[in-house]
Amino acid sequence: MSTPDKPEPAGTETRRAAMRLIDAVLRRGLPLEATFDVATQHLTLAVDRAHAQAIAAETLRRLPDLDALIDAHTEKPIPADAKARTALRLALVQALALGTPPHAAIATVLPLVDGGPRRLVHGVFGAVMAAEAKLPDPPSLPAAVTKRWRKRYGGPAVRAAQAAIAAPPPLDLTLRDPATTGDWAARLGAESLMPGHLRLPRASVTELAGYDDGAWWVQDLAAAIPARLLGAGPGTALDLCAAPGGKALQLAAAGWQVTALDISAARLGRLRDNLTRTGLAAAIVEADVMTWAPPAPVDVILLDAPCSATGIFRRHPDVLHRTSPRAIANLAEQQAAMLARAARWLKPGGRIVYAVCSAEPSEGEAVADAFLAQHADFAADPVTAGELPALIPPVAGRLRVAPGAIVEHGGADAFFATRFQRLG
Repeated sequence: MSTPDKPEPAGTETRRAAMRLIDAVLRRGLPLEATFDVATQHLTLAVDRAHAQAIAAETLRRLPDLDALIDAHTEKPIPADAKARTALRLALVQALALGTPPHAAIATVLPLVDGGPRRLVHGVFGAVMAAEAKLPDPPSLPAAVTKRWRKRYGGPAVRAAQAAIAAPPPLDLTLRDPATTGDWAARLGAESLMPGHLRLPRASVTELAGYDDGAWWVQDLAAAIPARLLGAGPGTALDLCAAPGGKALQLAAAGWQVTALDISAARLGRLRDNLTRTGLAAAIVEADVMTWAPPAPVDVILLDAPCSATGIFRRHPDVLHRTSPRAIANLAEQQAAMLARAARWLKPGGRIVYAVCSAEPSEGEAVADAFLAQHADFAADPVTAGELPALIPPVAGRLRVAPGAIVEHGGADAFFATRFQRLG
């Protein structure tokens, strides 16, 4: 560690926070966002906290390739959870991906390790720099993810997913009034991939025209589709697992009388804020789907179930390093139970949309198939091409956005949604 005579280089505390973030993801399986406040609490400036998060996110985005470089320049493998490996990852990602001068990249991480590991980090970093090594473009996906997705979607989809994870995606907005799409596209200089949708380069959201007026909210293109599959009101609608609330806002804007339920009080706070900003209305319930029940049957239900979230890997590369086959299987069991319970709350003739922001078929297609096999009083209500963006056609009457889909147009989250109707 540093001494009073030799203080740590400026920026070291930011790298220490980035190391905490990576440790929380890889060792404790926590989402990057969930651990952000604790990991960066010693940083007083917002710009330093943002920098720590950017370094950690880029490290996770390129983790397989960083580890390959480290392993190629060490005689004995460095344990995956060793501080020396994490310090090397941080130094290399700064020098090779973030444009940090090599001397600054290594100087700000050496204080994070002591003794022999410090000499190891310095030596391996120097060897990689001397070899003029480069990170591949696009980045590699984790081996287990590559294997799963290649089996399900094929090699081209995996390569498209690699291209999609190479950089944070553009900003997608959902308009409160789809009829104003052309006007807002011109005003913001945005592209539209379907009515009510805008896509523009990443920007400061609160400074964009229309934010204060509640004309729109941030929502990925794929995430905006499931609520559309329920059409327009009037009638009663349940949005289950609703937070942070984009789909509840869509349902309210489409004329439904919405009850939005979620177990997280903190996440529901964001929905309340957006309801106030947009002038839309929804009844908010803080409860668990598996213990709560509505007072009366409803016309439509949207269940965007908790899932592995592997579909949002473009914005959250940490999900690819936190998700195991066992976790996916456990989540699929929970999703099936939620769907079966929620379906009881529909009126005869009512419709339910089941959705997950997951690229894993066991959380999407398999759950849907099992539900139909076990519930004779429900039938599939096929999704048609006219209900989807032209770039995302239906697959066997369902929405399936594959990882890396429409990457040439800026991409979209991997997503699954299907629609059922209660008979009788």
